[in-house]
Amino acid sequence: MTRHWKKLAILHKLETAYATDAAPLAADAIIASNVTFTPMEGEEVTRDLMLPYLGNQGVLLAGVYARLEFDVEIAGAGALGDIPKYGSLLRIAGFSETVDAGVAVEYSIVETGLESGSIYFVSDKVQHVMLGCQANVALTFTAKGIPRYRFTVIGLLGTITDLGTMPAVTTAGWITPIIVSKANTVMTLHGWTAVAESLSVDRGNVLTPRFNIGDERMSITDRSATGSTVVEARSIATIDWFARARARTRGELSLVHGTTAGNTVEIAAPAVEVGRPTQGQTDNIVNYTVPLMLCPEDGLDELTITVR
Repeated sequence: MTRHWKKLAILHKLETAYATDAAPLAADAIIASNVTFTPMEGEEVTRDLMLPYLGNQGVLLAGVYARLEFDVEIAGAGALGDIPKYGSLLRIAGFSETVDAGVAVEYSIVETGLESGSIYFVSDKVQHVMLGCQANVALTFTAKGIPRYRFTVIGLLGTITDLGTMPAVTTAGWITPIIVSKANTVMTLHGWTAVAESLSVDRGNVLTPRFNIGDERMSITDRSATGSTVVEARSIATIDWFARARARTRGELSLVHGTTAGNTVEIAAPAVEVGRPTQGQTDNIVNYTVPLMLCPEDGLDELTITVR
């Protein structure tokens, strides 16, 4: 029986103990798009035996794990203080989750006590289990488009089995996103209320599979948050990106997407350096692509995400 690529389900639940199957259910489903799945990554170890004849001796597989990448729409949670359905993914990407009841949910960077998750990836009735999952996340806001998180997840390889049926996944609780636009989105960078075509921010987690005697785990071993924005070129008097790049000036980045309670997401970075701008054009209008380096100011504060 043939299997269809588009018949997918991703279930995710936080683990109480590392790599102990949290057994996610259909209610823990992640509604994703642009999915890429690598069922078995790792190393191939050759034996290199000296024999009286030539030929391929095969390999031994070592350090086998799975990798899953997908997009999730950036939207609110439905009501002030509610946890968004994608909140558990941000937590395995090295964010803490702080709920201010009736106000907002804030995701802030943490370095210790990182959480892990169990993922069931179901591809048309075949289920791949990933345990001890850790993730990186990147955010993209493009004018006239749907804003999206891009999650890259690695996990220890669990069982691979036939299910017979697909999980009963629904979109209940997932909020319809709104388009990035002048009406819905406000971005400021270094004090300038930007006219921008796009903004991307990458938390920059280094995901490292560790396979040692006595312990096997997926780890976030480093991070370096970066980004890029394409802005309309205005006069030097308005904003001088070149002087700021030369002087290594740091300034704030803020983007607020949404205007209604329950469907607003805000990202904030207090100390952003700009890199060397490159000049281009869109629709015969001059623009600059400006690299961004999100730096800690007081530690663990280079990026926050607030859902309200």
